[in-house]
Amino acid sequence: MRPVGWAAGCTVLHVDMDAFFASVEVRRHPELAGTPVIVGGAGNRGVVTSATYEARRYGVHAAMPTARALRLCPTATVLPGDMALYSEVSRSVMALFRSITPLVEPLSLDEAFLDVSGSGRRLGDAAEIGEYLRARVFDEQGITCSVGVAGTKFVAKLASTSAKPDGLRVVRPPEVMDFLHPLPVGALWGVGPKTEEILLRLGLRTVGDLAHVPAKTLQRALGVAAGGHLHELAWGRDPRRVVPEEPEKSIGHEETFGTDVDDPAVIHRELLLLAERTAGRLRSGGWLARTVSIKVRFADFATITRSRTLDVPTDVGQELYDTARALFDALGLDRARLRLVGVRAERLIEAGSAPQQLELGAREHGRREAELAADRAARRFGAGAVRPATLLHRAGRPGGTTDGGAADAHARANTVPGGGRGRARRPSAESPAGDPG
Repeated sequence: MRPVGWAAGCTVLHVDMDAFFASVEVRRHPELAGTPVIVGGAGNRGVVTSATYEARRYGVHAAMPTARALRLCPTATVLPGDMALYSEVSRSVMALFRSITPLVEPLSLDEAFLDVSGSGRRLGDAAEIGEYLRARVFDEQGITCSVGVAGTKFVAKLASTSAKPDGLRVVRPPEVMDFLHPLPVGALWGVGPKTEEILLRLGLRTVGDLAHVPAKTLQRALGVAAGGHLHELAWGRDPRRVVPEEPEKSIGHEETFGTDVDDPAVIHRELLLLAERTAGRLRSGGWLARTVSIKVRFADFATITRSRTLDVPTDVGQELYDTARALFDALGLDRARLRLVGVRAERLIEAGSAPQQLELGAREHGRREAELAADRAARRFGAGAVRPATLLHRAGRPGGTTDGGAADAHARANTVPGGGRGRARRPSAESPAGDPG
């Protein structure tokens, strides 16, 4: 039993799903539990977006080429990913968080900060709330998460990293220095490979080393802003508050082809697939798009984008596709070799806030209703259960990787195994971006 005041001074939680995409896939395929699973693209350009901890023991990690991952772990099962499903699970988890506090700041599909300063009277201290959330996420979604509890966002995030997988760690204000200072300098926010190289050249290997260097010395080496920022973090000072989520600004998908493509028919089919996926995410999130944009990347990595604003906002895949195809055809590429194409819905508005345009002679049940029925089938039978006839035979499509825009590669480090807590497993059925969690 924890002593009273165990989490005194802690009001911030960082909750991070463990190997999110891979965990959701294992939930859908329980026969894969306890085995190495990789979520990502196949083909010679495919990349890993998520991997179970069983795969990570072989050195597999997000953003690694799938081919290399399979060399490291040849027994791994590779799954293509299902962004609609991951988004659905994420929405359920975020709704749970908002039932605890309105101060929820999502960082991605699978992690968020929570300010629980106003929830203590009802649910207990921050640590108790963290354990409650872990149990609820497991019971309701069949996946695990790790929770960091601290007085600041920065320390809470590092605490959740140290608790992975499936754990909870509390770092009270008096314990911050003991927790922070042994960590490597790369653990600090804002320290990328180049900055870390500079710090190591200066002989600064741990956060404690950096903390005891005068701020002006760091500013001379890294710049005024960066040096001052890192010096503050090294002493656990992070004044940022938890900022509730702003509405999503855009939703989209991209496809990197396994080999460069110049066949317009193949590209059109890919645009249709991407438009259908994007529309599914719009509908599941309750959004309509005012603008459709495409991205085209050539074999030499040159990239162009084009966009068009719609007369009437939409969440219908066919309408997104019609616009995307028109934008693409207007480029007049004449069989230029392409490496990647993407479709994005922009300038989003809530579906309920948009006026409906009535069309003379329109069918009572039209394409949107058909796509909603397809959504229901996908939730029940899996992605791809229903799709446009054009996509049933994607002959000649080179293998590639899909990027949902928020890939599992948002590069998060991530360990104190979780203690026991009452959990009731329940059967579940289900719904990429990347998740190192």
